[in-house]
Amino acid sequence: MSMWDLFRRAPKLPADSGVTLDSDERVIAWSRTEAGAYVVATDRGLRLPDRDRLDWHQIHKAVWSGRELTVTPASVVEQREGYDVMADATPVSVLLLEPREVPQQVRARVTGSVSYTSHHVVDDGVGVRVVARKVRGHDGLAWSVRYDPGAETSTPDVLSATGALVAEARVATTPRDL
Repeated sequence: MSMWDLFRRAPKLPADSGVTLDSDERVIAWSRTEAGAYVVATDRGLRLPDRDRLDWHQIHKAVWSGRELTVTPASVVEQREGYDVMADATPVSVLLLEPREVPQQVRARVTGSVSYTSHHVVDDGVGVRVVARKVRGHDGLAWSVRYDPGAETSTPDVLSATGALVAEARVATTPRDL
């Protein structure tokens, strides 16, 4: 980063963008889409056209093709004691005319929300990813699991193994001096 980068300011989000922010939400980066709407990265999440804001921890995957940003939100399919079971929601793709810093900010903030991730094989080859994410306004980490596609997730053995994996991960991520 050069000294001039410190003084360079990103262009302000146009007043006629149609994007409504929360009173204490701060714009980090933005871009117009091919359709004329706006994609706005804020300190809280990503605002895509015709959607509510996706907070950073709600985005499972984001892919940048060089012109198109595809975001795959995560949805809660089941709440269990101490963690949620997540699955991919329908991906959203937008063609960005002048992407500026949007792709880099999305990557940095989605990645930055992940504090712990580990993949395990449980009963009969069923794979599960255990994830802990930082969530704004949430004390501590939010825990979730994501099963591999096609996995049978509700058998007693899988439920027990998954609960044990989350419990082990919690212990491993708890500071020792508390």
